[in-house]
Amino acid sequence: MRPAIKVGLSTASVYPLRIEAAFQCAAELGYDGVELMVWSEPVSQDVGAVATLSRRYDMPVLSVHAPCLLISQRVWGSDPIAKLNRSVQAAERLGATTVVVHPPFRWQRRYAEGFTDQVAALEERSDVLVAVENMFPFRADRFFGSAQTSIERMRRRGGHPGAGVSAFAPSYDPLDGGHAHYTLDLSHTATAGTGALEMAGRMGDGLVHLHLCDGNGASTDEHLVPGRGTQPTVEVCEMLAGGGFTGQVVLEVTTSGARTKAERDELLTESLQYARTPLLR
Repeated sequence: MRPAIKVGLSTASVYPLRIEAAFQCAAELGYDGVELMVWSEPVSQDVGAVATLSRRYDMPVLSVHAPCLLISQRVWGSDPIAKLNRSVQAAERLGATTVVVHPPFRWQRRYAEGFTDQVAALEERSDVLVAVENMFPFRADRFFGSAQTSIERMRRRGGHPGAGVSAFAPSYDPLDGGHAHYTLDLSHTATAGTGALEMAGRMGDGLVHLHLCDGNGASTDEHLVPGRGTQPTVEVCEMLAGGGFTGQVVLEVTTSGARTKAERDELLTESLQYARTPLLR
């Protein structure tokens, strides 16, 4: 019998609460582990402190998200090459199997030129998989009206994102980089107007990590609870469960609107329960 697919919780899913709250929520609600988002919170940058939390709550770190967001450009220094190396080292120390990383920004010219080779070299030296994540264009319609307005515009365009620019090199589609392993994010497919099932098919056996979330096609990244948007969340999970997928599924959802712990727990419980059924083997 094929092993069960582990379902983790991103530490970003409890923002603006601190990382310890993510470990606590994951333990209390029955998640299989967490994905560490390395960003401005000092504890997220301290591998020893994260390991202590992992032991305290008996919650393994399944994956590490490298500090490659715009808001984390100065975390672990300013050299993105060194930061990706350090992310793999952190994953090794924490027992995580995967590092999630975005394609380089266009202005990170030296990093972008050597990115494919660096990823391949890291995977050759380590058992950690470096899974490059699909992103989305910077859409022009984010300047015109509300998020709902941008959703309606996208629907009228037949799901096309419209005018926009890519901040990523060589593009926001990680398959253009020819990597061995990928992360599929279902909020990013919504914003990009990318067919999630089609992209999953193109990733093939290289798809080793799923950010399970949802979106309606707003011009900004939504990260809705799965099932609350338009993405084929169930179908993607069923595809993974029915195939040879050996990676993890991580809930990376926005709960910042929750006013109480009970409200946040309800959102994260709904997300976990939503994931479990189609992932059964």
